[in-house]
Amino acid sequence: MRYAGIDIGSRSIELVVTEGQEVIESRQTDSGFDPMAQAKTLLNGVEYDAIMSTGYGRHLFETAFNSDTVTEIRAYAVGVRTLFPQAHTILDIGGQDSKAIALNDEGRIKKFEMNDRCAAGTGKFLEIMARSLGYDLDEFGTEALGANKDIQISSMCTVFAESEVTSLVAKGEDRGEIALGLHNSVIRRAVGMLKRVSLNASVVFAGGVAKNPCMRHLLEKAIDQNILVPEDPQMVGALGAALLAAEAN
Repeated sequence: MRYAGIDIGSRSIELVVTEGQEVIESRQTDSGFDPMAQAKTLLNGVEYDAIMSTGYGRHLFETAFNSDTVTEIRAYAVGVRTLFPQAHTILDIGGQDSKAIALNDEGRIKKFEMNDRCAAGTGKFLEIMARSLGYDLDEFGTEALGANKDIQISSMCTVFAESEVTSLVAKGEDRGEIALGLHNSVIRRAVGMLKRVSLNASVVFAGGVAKNPCMRHLLEKAIDQNILVPEDPQMVGALGAALLAAEAN
């Protein structure tokens, strides 16, 4: 039996198909202006016996495709614990939200905190700041990581932070140092969330922002421990949804 999980986020859509515990197919696309049309294209030619949706657009998908749904929190808990059975804490920073999840010894959710009302501390914030500094998003983290020191950014509001960055550039401040300051501002917010839900050992960093090398380095430095990062950190939610689809059937 094949089971699919689809994670419909505000910025991208991920699809995972499993057979038993093995991932046999995974796909990804941008959400675009019509996520359901994008989801339909993503599913073209994919064979599965049941599908479960999660993420920002799961209720739209439920209506359009008559699927079961699961919250992102549970999907991430299941996906992470499958990849890392020792995990107790999850940090997920995606395109337009971020969340911290604490798990007990059995992998059940103990507590979580989610920021989905403000772009601050999310991938969108970093994307806007990268553009303000004239960097491609893919090079933003690398350039920040190469800076010798950071320039602290006083505002986490995206609009005010962008204005502050523009002013710093106009004053001739080093772009890499500004970039490092921006990354540190996101990390401070993320670590605050982690501490409020319970910061234990075996921290897993998931979501698209986990691909950023500077974010990984700064997180390890801030919590003074090594972190675990999935091979493809954006697929965790879809994996969890696929495994839960199998469990439900």
